Amino acid sequence: MRPSFYSVFCSMLYSVHPPSPFMCRYANQLLPGWSCPIASVLIVLQRADCGLMERSSITETQKHLLRDRFLQIGGAIVTELQDRGYHADLFDPKTGLPMLSQAGRSMDDVAVVRACLGYGTMEIDGCDILLHPEWGDAVYPAVLVSSAVPTVLEQVASRVMGGGGCIDNGTSRFRRSEYHHSFIGCGNLTQ
Repeated sequence: MRPSFYSVFCSMLYSVHPPSPFMCRYANQLLPGWSCPIASVLIVLQRADCGLMERSSITETQKHLLRDRFLQIGGAIVTELQDRGYHADLFDPKTGLPMLSQAGRSMDDVAVVRACLGYGTMEIDGCDILLHPEWGDAVYPAVLVSSAVPTVLEQVASRVMGGGGCIDNGTSRFRRSEYHHSFIGCGNLTQ
């Protein structure tokens, strides 16, 4: 299955994937309270106004703003999925822990993006930094998981992100991106 990659607007991209075999194998450690398997993964990439490699007050403010935007949008997606009877949770990009479920091991969102999209990374002071093909290190990744099949998660994400209710951008239009990657495995999704 090849994931579709959509541009919500020029500063946010998302894609929906089935979970990797590694994620399936360790799902009970990531989400110990779930009684059902992870069936889909939503990756949200936000373009930062500056590179995020170096730590400064500017980059920390940027991370805070992008985290808040993801929590708002992701929260709306999770709510709709839960209203439909699915398990869903977003992983806090700051801690790697689920926001709504019992916490287990933390998830490395950079590793998830690397596994699903094949994007490169760079290690700085023991921390992996994602490198987007166009945005370089000015990218903020975030992950949401669900028990819904990928097509259902994609429909909900499309409606929430394109509906204008959570995104203050009246020009949102979905289009296929040039970054259409095969799903590949990764042996390290948790830190």
